[in-house]
Amino acid sequence: MAQLQDGHEIATLAGGCFWCLEAVFDDLKGVESVESGYMGGKLKDPTYEDVCSGTSGHAEVVQISFDPAVISLREILEVFFLIHDPTTLNYQGNDYGPQYRSAIFYHSPEQKAQAEQLIAKLEADGLWDKPIVTELAPASTFYIAEPGHQEYYQRNPHQPYCMMVVEPKVAKFRKQFLSKLKK
Repeated sequence: MAQLQDGHEIATLAGGCFWCLEAVFDDLKGVESVESGYMGGKLKDPTYEDVCSGTSGHAEVVQISFDPAVISLREILEVFFLIHDPTTLNYQGNDYGPQYRSAIFYHSPEQKAQAEQLIAKLEADGLWDKPIVTELAPASTFYIAEPGHQEYYQRNPHQPYCMMVVEPKVAKFRKQFLSKLKK
């Protein structure tokens, strides 16, 4: 696994706007930190504007540091698949472009295998009418997003996008995973 010095593991996920993902994973027991950023593109040191142009190749991602003794990667991936639509290519809701693709950037062969196993199970369970298009790719350089994008929902809960898009995802997560919430 992708172990940090303190025994924590890293997961890097893309599933639409990083504000939505960050808001959910911040509330999950065992998650130590969540940083919004960019991964999977060809441009070095991309800005938000570069990524939003759709030409840099990066996805908006969250990089999650978690304690595997408290929460497993599989549980993190189960939350991930609940809070976004993994069957839409390059968009989530009204957010369009390759920067909003569904992707799991794995940090080890074990993470890749776990993601493949869960995707196969979800496909077999037939939860969606369309096939899962979540990209599985090796983690590359993580570029942290600008400070204004960190903890965006927490700082701006009444901003219209947060009220219309982020809040429903947070509410859905909280309802489904009540026992997994931080107190």
